[in-house]
Amino acid sequence: MRVLVTGANGYLGRAVVAALSAAGHEPVAMIRAAAPPIPGAAEVRTADLLDEPALARALRDVDAVCHLAGLTRARESLSEPLRYFRGNTTATLTLLEAMSAAGVPRLVFASTAAIYGTPDRQPMAEDLPDAPPHPYARSKLAAELAIEGAAQAGDLAAVILRLSNIAGGADPDPTRLIPRALAAASGNSPLAVNGDGTAVRDYLHVDDAARAVTAAVDHLSAPGAVARYIIGSGRGTSILEVVASVERVTGRRVALDHRPPAPEPAALVVDPSKAIAEMDWKPTHSTIDAIIRDTATESPHGVRRDRTSGS
Repeated sequence: MRVLVTGANGYLGRAVVAALSAAGHEPVAMIRAAAPPIPGAAEVRTADLLDEPALARALRDVDAVCHLAGLTRARESLSEPLRYFRGNTTATLTLLEAMSAAGVPRLVFASTAAIYGTPDRQPMAEDLPDAPPHPYARSKLAAELAIEGAAQAGDLAAVILRLSNIAGGADPDPTRLIPRALAAASGNSPLAVNGDGTAVRDYLHVDDAARAVTAAVDHLSAPGAVARYIIGSGRGTSILEVVASVERVTGRRVALDHRPPAPEPAALVVDPSKAIAEMDWKPTHSTIDAIIRDTATESPHGVRRDRTSGS
């Protein structure tokens, strides 16, 4: 299929364009402004999701849309909630209207596992109730509800992917744990850790996330149906285990600066078994050592192994 990818110049977007191309699709990369070349893109189109005429032009002659563009920082959303609802919810509504007008009936939407909040049951599966804890998660849930409404009206076939913590590759965000741990390994400064470092998260390699998006494109059904999957590695990794992996991979010590505990969930791990069973997909690059090794090689915040360490 000819697939429009919103947010194609982003961290996940570039990986999805490459994965779609490798799977035999024709990815049309949609970007907001001039960007470096996007490997695998059959075509690049410039449009803002809130610019209806430009969006209509971007949707010409495509069969499906992978909607990846959006705002993703939970803490930032607490201080800028309206910006997050505009960027994640309003933009999705505008896209749905434009898709309907253009006769494009297929959509894959990148959402977030943060919508489940902090359930007592771990790992998290699709049957848990929604409990979005911040504007970021609420704005994504609102977008999901709009997608479900469009599908129920018979205009749309959709797959919603609730993704866990994406990591690995050329991670552009220096505020995330793994880039910060690698920066600490390079000697820039100690790694700040809230509490004792035992908080556990599910880290998903960006290439595994991109393959899940591609698998969802291949499993879109007829208009009128929506499928939802939670996507992650299925493994829980603590902050201290991330640090130990960084030290193994780089051969360098990571100094820690323990700070007072923060009010955050002790563990957030997902169960991707439904996606594995139904989408012919599974995470293959998401062990923590593989993620750290790849980030150390590809990321601008990475550090190569210290050859003087003797290991």
